[in-house]
Amino acid sequence: MNETHDPLLRSWVDSANLPQGDFPIQNLPFGVFRVAGAASGFRGGVAIGDFIVDLTAALDLGLFEGAAREAAALAAQPVLNAFMGAGPDAVSALRLALSRVLRHGAGARTALEPTLVPRAAAEMALPAQIGDYTDFYSSIHHATAVGRLFRPDQPLLPNYRWVPIAYHGRSSSLAVSPQSFPRPMGQRLPAPGQAPILDCSRRLDYELELGVFIGRGNALGSRVRVDQAEAHIFGLCLLNDWSARDIQAWEYQPLGPFLSKNFATTISPWVVTLEALEPYRGPWSREADQPVPLPYLDSARVRSGGSLDIRLEVLLETEAMRAARRPPARLSSCNFRNSTYWTVAQMLAHHTINGCNLRSGDLLGTGTQSGPEPEQAGSLLELSRGGQVPVRLPDGEERRFLEDGDAVIVRGWCEGPGAARIGFGEVRGQVLPALD
Repeated sequence: MNETHDPLLRSWVDSANLPQGDFPIQNLPFGVFRVAGAASGFRGGVAIGDFIVDLTAALDLGLFEGAAREAAALAAQPVLNAFMGAGPDAVSALRLALSRVLRHGAGARTALEPTLVPRAAAEMALPAQIGDYTDFYSSIHHATAVGRLFRPDQPLLPNYRWVPIAYHGRSSSLAVSPQSFPRPMGQRLPAPGQAPILDCSRRLDYELELGVFIGRGNALGSRVRVDQAEAHIFGLCLLNDWSARDIQAWEYQPLGPFLSKNFATTISPWVVTLEALEPYRGPWSREADQPVPLPYLDSARVRSGGSLDIRLEVLLETEAMRAARRPPARLSSCNFRNSTYWTVAQMLAHHTINGCNLRSGDLLGTGTQSGPEPEQAGSLLELSRGGQVPVRLPDGEERRFLEDGDAVIVRGWCEGPGAARIGFGEVRGQVLPALD
């Protein structure tokens, strides 16, 4: 904790002081943007209220010195990989400098205010060049609910409580919100005993997740200890890992997801740093009847502060809602604190235990986050019990899986007594009809 976390801080950017805003002065998330329709290239920026601090303009004004200036030069680039790789000290130095120039009464206001870019006028890009993407399966509630659908006698496989399970996804189909994509094609089985057919997915789904951006990497053949893992994490974003459940059911044995997952994955444009999330840490523990993690996944640091209190929700906007100008309907909500079985530090430590090298800008997905109650499910697969029970929306519409025109909106935030509200913005994706 440092002075940037002071909940009493106010900014001269009035919209940053709104009580339910996502981007107060205590947050300062990083992203990559350009003015929509402008000829200028993408560059690094920081969200503050309804505006973006253009880091290139701030550098030109000479607002930063020393380590903060060096960090700002990295963060102003068209991708944030170099800044992410500079490590927590660089992030901390720049956040402190930004906090001081954006505070109420700061002398820098006169020079900086005219350079701010309205977020509504910006086009966002992926925050980093994502070389590799790994998706975990960290919510025991999601794993159990899905397991019951396919293996009622043994919902959880024997390794689940011991191993942070994951698969390697495809980074080329990662896109920044908002994303629209055609309904995917693939092989699916019309009914048991029949031959497979090539068709568009009829059981398209979303997955409520967090994304974890790697900061400093590790060399091939080296390992990252669990108590040092967070020094290798830059920050978190929201993530929707779209899934074609019927394609997945046919293809996943014996090697796991393939075409059912690689057609689209959407992330939010702003990355909230671990430092900004510091007020929302808490102790991490397991129930007494759960196995103690192996030593390489366990440490006093993880137990004292490995939990993150992040609230998550999913909303659905149908074509009928848009036509009638009705607001999106909330499908579910949960909290990362009690939805995940593994901390982000444990996921990273396990990823490198065999000597796998992670690089700055690599992305980890947490896997679908579902709470312990049925209404806290992070996918339609769970909410509809595998498509058996329709989910009824407030306007009378029903959904078992997503239909063409549906838009899924994921939001995330932290709030609590004695700390400023820290938001992640939102990730939005819309399903288009399948291509001919």
